[in-house]
Amino acid sequence: MNKLTLTLLFMAFALYANAQTTTIDLSGQWMLGEDCIYLPGTTDTNRKGERNNRKDETTHLSRHFTWFGEAVYTKNIDIPSGWKGKKITLFLERTKPTTIYIDGKEVGKCDDISVPQVYDLTGKINPGRHVLSIAVDNGNSVPKQLLGSSHAYTEDTQTNWNGIIGKMYLKAHECPVTIKNVRTHSQAKENRVDIEVTLNDARKKKYIVETLINGRLNSGSVDRRIADIKKRTDNVDGTTTLLYSCHLGDDAMKWSEFTPQNVYKLTVRVVCNGKSDECSSTFALCDFDAKGNHFEVNGRKTFLRGKHDACVFPLTGHVPMDRQQWYRYLSICKQYGINHVRFHSWCPPEACFDVADELGIYLQPELPIWGGFDEKDQWLTTYLRDEGRKIIETYGNHPSFVMMGLGNELWGSIELMADYVEDFRRHDDIGNGCRRLYTFGSNMYLGYKGVLDGMDYFTTCRIGGEAWGRYDTHVRGSFSFADAADGGLINHEYPNSITNFEKAIEGSKVPIISHETGQFQTYPDYDEISKYTGVLYPDNMIEFKNRLAKAGMANQAADFHEASGKWSVELYKADIEMDLRTNNMAGFQLLDIQDYPGQGSAYVGILDAFMDTKGIVQSSRWRQWCNDVVPLAELPRYTYNDGDTIRWNILIANYSENDEQLKGKTMKWTISSSQHLMAKGNLIVEKAEAGLMRINQNVVVAHLSETHKAERLTLRLEIEGTPYANEYPIWIYPSPGVAQNKYERDILFVDSLNENVVRKLENGSKVLLMPRKDMFREQTVGGLTQTDYWNYRMFKTISENNKKPVSPGTLGLLINDEHHPLFDNFPTRKHTEWQWASLAHEARPLIMDAMPEGYAPLVQVIDNVERNHRLGIIFELAVGKGKLMVCMCDLKAQDTPESRQLLTSMMEYMRSGLFKPKDSISAAELMMLFETNKREKEVKELRNISYD
Repeated sequence: MNKLTLTLLFMAFALYANAQTTTIDLSGQWMLGEDCIYLPGTTDTNRKGERNNRKDETTHLSRHFTWFGEAVYTKNIDIPSGWKGKKITLFLERTKPTTIYIDGKEVGKCDDISVPQVYDLTGKINPGRHVLSIAVDNGNSVPKQLLGSSHAYTEDTQTNWNGIIGKMYLKAHECPVTIKNVRTHSQAKENRVDIEVTLNDARKKKYIVETLINGRLNSGSVDRRIADIKKRTDNVDGTTTLLYSCHLGDDAMKWSEFTPQNVYKLTVRVVCNGKSDECSSTFALCDFDAKGNHFEVNGRKTFLRGKHDACVFPLTGHVPMDRQQWYRYLSICKQYGINHVRFHSWCPPEACFDVADELGIYLQPELPIWGGFDEKDQWLTTYLRDEGRKIIETYGNHPSFVMMGLGNELWGSIELMADYVEDFRRHDDIGNGCRRLYTFGSNMYLGYKGVLDGMDYFTTCRIGGEAWGRYDTHVRGSFSFADAADGGLINHEYPNSITNFEKAIEGSKVPIISHETGQFQTYPDYDEISKYTGVLYPDNMIEFKNRLAKAGMANQAADFHEASGKWSVELYKADIEMDLRTNNMAGFQLLDIQDYPGQGSAYVGILDAFMDTKGIVQSSRWRQWCNDVVPLAELPRYTYNDGDTIRWNILIANYSENDEQLKGKTMKWTISSSQHLMAKGNLIVEKAEAGLMRINQNVVVAHLSETHKAERLTLRLEIEGTPYANEYPIWIYPSPGVAQNKYERDILFVDSLNENVVRKLENGSKVLLMPRKDMFREQTVGGLTQTDYWNYRMFKTISENNKKPVSPGTLGLLINDEHHPLFDNFPTRKHTEWQWASLAHEARPLIMDAMPEGYAPLVQVIDNVERNHRLGIIFELAVGKGKLMVCMCDLKAQDTPESRQLLTSMMEYMRSGLFKPKDSISAAELMMLFETNKREKEVKELRNISYD
């Protein structure tokens, strides 16, 4: 009987394959037909295929070269004489479905796209020179649902590339017994790891197996050794599974986002007749559980601060396979407070999981599908089941791999989804329970079905149905106009920092994650164009830039970008804090901190497509509301009159490593202007516990303004001795405001233009034109608080197809001169803030396309890249001898501190000697502005599979 020794080593350092194992690196020059090509790489990176001459593409970035279908890569290889009689495998880390040929003879096929393809070439290739051909098919070689929309294939981001990326090599195995797989399952509560080793002996001989476990964990300055364990197993033959259990000591170190250094390296070695085979893996002690409405990591409640990932890598057009790029990507995520990444309808490679382990990021990969889960489609159902099992087998040991979804926004057979989840749980169990959490799919049935049996957690935008005009099923603050009345809570409600989602969640018995939170569009930054030096080119950005120039506003592009971007930051803060204020919320997955360059071009990120800053928010400020600990103020409003009593509650969203970080700390609050401290106070955090903590009720501050002038103040919360702080703007206005009749002798106040008004203007009158909201519908667009959701083009199509209102489509305000005397008594910044929110919502921005190039209204509304209207809310013009002020928001119809104060400031400015409009217009031109009906610009249809 042959003797086999199996060695399991827990190591904190990398071990290389022993010298008896030989590999042939296949990277380098190959042939594609008559052309040279370099692999790893793609036809795009090698500039092969059909040249793309189209320059008007605005749906997504443009590939310079495209390839659809089969590409055959050929290389001469020399197999050493020493490989005779040995097991030989071919390893391709990531590619599309392949067929392998040796000297023109087909020897195997594989259609794995989420995991490495490994071919057994034993007996199919002998020592000597051979022609190795790899046919890669990125055409109709996978089910159409994958090809059509998943982020494993979509042209919107990763592109449907053809090639081979990552490691690629041939390997000769010296040992007749090889290691097929090693799986680990840590039991952190018990300080134990269970190990499953699957051996493969093609010769089916019997062996005696001896197991030795030893090694160490290097964790910072800690050098932790593991006791030796020996075990003998007889009669191992064929495919054999061995189970081991190892206790790591009562003081074993746990892994989490706070202690990512506590990762073990496991190496399994098989020795037989002096020959060996070896396999390395990582594991860590981490229990990631769903307990009621919350997730727990090693028994402590946590909150997932997630981002959506769609495989956006514009330089290569494919997923990076190296640690360096993933380290940069995930480090930036962590810099912005992100502790979780959801991979939308695709699965990242080994390097991503490795780095996530190292940095402490919780990952959720998905099956490569977005759309219909059709139980009658046998190809699809079989393919996805196999792909899911292989994802679990390949990456399942990583502590960062804590959860898995079936795909994005699925519909179809719920029974099949439940069956998949149960199948994956069984496949993921090595004898002591499932290793991670599973759900049917992210936002399956768009949330309308609610929580279903079999889900460990639910990622969704709503829980249950949608009563139009009500928001009690929503678990995020923003929606398209096709999905929710008025675009959701943030756009619809009067601004506050109290709203939460408790009502929607109250019936759920599993953790709820807010799906694709945010989607606040910003105007593009055209300086980004020069960064596209790889396989993708921004013809979309160039087209949008040209459209703006044609509309006569090219000089405003940078201001549009900055103003819309800074307002989007405040909107993201509001949406995130709604989640944090919800006691039973388990997390959010933002869409996104990174721009999405496809689906009509959705510039929704605070970072660009390269994960570089847009200059609209610093990471330190973003972490004020996206961190493990966030101080929160519940304010019923942001605007007040002098003499009002301001009441607010203080909360702490505490998902820190331990309670000692906060217990006994002082919570300081201050209210200050840019020059003066107006009020302050202290609270002691007497009791700290994981979750949402309510520190105090009804903190009262009265009569803040001592100067009786309009001021922008800052409420700052700070936990002393920690990095945790948060800020909220407050506006204080003189009370009670100014009545209109105070100025009637000096200013003509009208809601429309007629011959009498125009005649008075021409003769020297001061006129304030403030139309009612229901007037000039054909010369204006609708009012919108938030920046447009995702992008105008796609959801205009969806809204029209579903007989729903179309969003006004605008991107916030640009105050072209924030120091203009009109604002002496209405302090403002260059971009929208909360004192403008209700005013922008109730406005009807006037289309001013007829104005000359370079003209900019005082308060401008930024239009989207499809229409490019010049839109004005507040502007002044000289007409004849007169002076005209136009306000396209009916301030008289609103009864808010900000509407009264803006009207007051406007009237005081018009009475002053500073009211001297620089831009002039004839009476006829003025009448044309208000009489010319808008022309709808053509916006190409853009469908979305979730709504078809």
